[in-house]
Amino acid sequence: MLSDVTTPHDLDDRLRTDLAALGAPERRRDLAEPLPDGGPLTGAHLLALFDAQLTSRLLDLAGRWLRGFGEGYYTIGSAGHEGNVAVAAALRPTDPALLHYRSGAFYCLRAAQAAGDFPPVPPPPLPDAPSSDDSAAPLPDDDLDPAAGTRPRGEQGGRPDVEGIEPSAEAVRLPPGAGVTVDADGDATVGVPDLPPPAPDDAYADAARDVLRGMAASAAEPIAGGRHKVFGRADLAVVPTTSTIASHLPRAVGLALALERPRRGGPRADGEPAATSWPADAVVVCSFGDASVNHASATAAFNTAGWYDHADVRVPVLFVCEDNGLGISVRSPEGWVAATLRSRPGIRYFAADGTDVVQSHRVAAEAADWVRRHRRPAVLHLDTVRLMGHAGADAETAYRSPAEIAADAARDPLLVTARRLVEAGYAGGEDLLARYDERGWQLRRIAEEVLDEPKLASPVEVVAELAPRRPARVSRAVAEAAARAVGPGAAARAEAFGGKPPELTGPLTLAQSINAALADGMLDDPGMAVFGEDVAVKGGVYGVTKGLRDRFGAARVFDTLLDETSILGLGLGAGLAGMLPVPEIQYLAYLHNAEDQLRGEAASMRFFSRGAFRNPMVVRVAGLAYQEGFGGHFHNDNSVAVLRDVPGLVIAVPARPDDAAPMLRTCLAAARVDGSVCVFLEPIALYHARDLYTEGDGEWTAGYAEPGAWADRHVPVGRARVYGVGSAEDLTVITFGNGVRMSLRAAATLADEGIGTRVVDLRWLAPLPVADIIREASATGRVLVVDETRRSGGVGEGVLAALVDTGYVGAARRVAALDSFVPLGPAARQVLVSEEAITQGARTLLAR
Repeated sequence: MLSDVTTPHDLDDRLRTDLAALGAPERRRDLAEPLPDGGPLTGAHLLALFDAQLTSRLLDLAGRWLRGFGEGYYTIGSAGHEGNVAVAAALRPTDPALLHYRSGAFYCLRAAQAAGDFPPVPPPPLPDAPSSDDSAAPLPDDDLDPAAGTRPRGEQGGRPDVEGIEPSAEAVRLPPGAGVTVDADGDATVGVPDLPPPAPDDAYADAARDVLRGMAASAAEPIAGGRHKVFGRADLAVVPTTSTIASHLPRAVGLALALERPRRGGPRADGEPAATSWPADAVVVCSFGDASVNHASATAAFNTAGWYDHADVRVPVLFVCEDNGLGISVRSPEGWVAATLRSRPGIRYFAADGTDVVQSHRVAAEAADWVRRHRRPAVLHLDTVRLMGHAGADAETAYRSPAEIAADAARDPLLVTARRLVEAGYAGGEDLLARYDERGWQLRRIAEEVLDEPKLASPVEVVAELAPRRPARVSRAVAEAAARAVGPGAAARAEAFGGKPPELTGPLTLAQSINAALADGMLDDPGMAVFGEDVAVKGGVYGVTKGLRDRFGAARVFDTLLDETSILGLGLGAGLAGMLPVPEIQYLAYLHNAEDQLRGEAASMRFFSRGAFRNPMVVRVAGLAYQEGFGGHFHNDNSVAVLRDVPGLVIAVPARPDDAAPMLRTCLAAARVDGSVCVFLEPIALYHARDLYTEGDGEWTAGYAEPGAWADRHVPVGRARVYGVGSAEDLTVITFGNGVRMSLRAAATLADEGIGTRVVDLRWLAPLPVADIIREASATGRVLVVDETRRSGGVGEGVLAALVDTGYVGAARRVAALDSFVPLGPAARQVLVSEEAITQGARTLLAR
């Protein structure tokens, strides 16, 4: 029954029945012939599209089959969305693609394109196509003439007349590849070659093996290595995304923007391979479901693309919305998705019936060509259906009526394509059913082979590609940058600093040291770009990026729109394009609006691509508390828990100017060498601090190291700094950021009481400098953790845990901020750590 088409078995039975019922064509047509009213598509193209579609469908069925006996771990399929195969056909296999999880047919065809198994399709004509509204109209059925074997009326194609037969109104023109057999009685029979059978090891089989390995969590899976089922492969230009929503869209916009900006080419100075090379006229495609148009990350991506287009900045991105009307069980209101997509300023709208590959290809080709030629954003809205529910555990009969399910089943994209093949004369229903069965047995054999492949079996295997650390290479990269600064880059450096480099300007503040290090980084790496809110013309709200735009130009130092999700998305795309992005988040509190771009997109890229893709990035964030005369929660945020929880993320917190520059150089080098994602958290209250103990002492400023000293003063990731005050034998204070300055002042007070203190500046909150923590804690046997973040989820918890885990047996105590948001004005002192609290905590600990 139609109402029962909700399971793999039902869907398979129905499709088999419908294929067999299509019968045989009235007249056979060779695959080399153009498809009637199919534009540039031939029968060979249509058959290849069908092969990709049926491979995707059979993968969905295999996923449910594997799950049925506990050997499959992913059942979200593409059934009903196989029309996205037309989008792949309309693009080039070198166009970067960030795909929705229902993109099985797209992936299969992309594999065929790359392998040369899909014939190139001629591009559409150059003049702009009709309006997008016209392009969405269905193909008129009356353009086909059944009496002429589905050849459009008036068509004069085909082969010349058979030699020796006089042309007449009734003469039959032979299709290409046809043969004529004449029997003993002189009767001629025209024969068309049978459909070529699927090759046992063709590109569709290879793509199926990729996907099946992902479903079975095989360690041999080519992109994620068994870590997740994703669509991705570097040689197919398919960038993996694990998102179930639209969090990959900001990255797509960033990549499209980066394609239009100058970027460094050729091998890098550190010996690493050149950046991922995308063709100069590439189009970035990203697909998503209709429910995702409502998500903040999608809204941010659409808005950013339109914003830049309005500013006359080229962004060649094609958004593809596959609209089946449902977000699991929640319906999109009728007309809402189209209205939403149409209303986006600066984004050209195209629409098509996503179940009809011929119409979808025509419109997709029009859209892709428009984006490619104009380098402007567009959205392709495909009307699709969803078959078999959202995933294996989804009983859609609980929220959909039998009539609704039956209506979707009647629009099965595979059946629509099969009907096209039969009506055009390329194949019979039994031919296509046999093809479906043969491909099914092929996938069954591949699935059985995949089941025998090893899984990830140790923690080391799982985390191998999470965040590789090569400290020796990072150190060498810093030394090489120094050599370039005093060698071939010396003249450019002198010019950039106006003849007075920072090492000759006297002691610098924290902000000045960061500014100088940013300038040196940009001098060394032409692919480095600094961007964010107010960073260019204004030079940052605290002046940290002042003068960089004048030195390096608006293409490398630029202001963005006010949206943190988009700022990070631009960075993700720029890193993927081979640049070294250094985005700024204006305040730590603003990062929480966009933290998933770091957690779910940035930090996971190497993990889910086995290092085939990476997004090197250094995110500068102004944060932490203790601002005087200005603040409140949004400008005095002291929460970093969400960052410390992100696997593989590097978190640097420089407290002093003489640490800030070398730590920033380390982050830039780690991003280049290891593809690291680093957060450089800058304490706002220390930006312009000059004094430590008394007004005018200048103890919180420091000279800027000349390039010749960079290697000697290199600060590796995860290494602390230790200050000795007095005898340094009685107490160890472990702290960071603003806590360093307060703890040194408190240590001076304690020294007057005869107490010797060693103050440990962690400098790195991830990874924590555990070896340094244990060494310095053991030296005194008394540890006071001074944590300016909150007691719950604060850094102090990690320090104390490290002490316990490594068997520390001495005394320990913690001074931390209260579990409270930071209020405005003097009230902030009631919840934050103070020098007095540090001093009192030390005395209490020593009195035990």
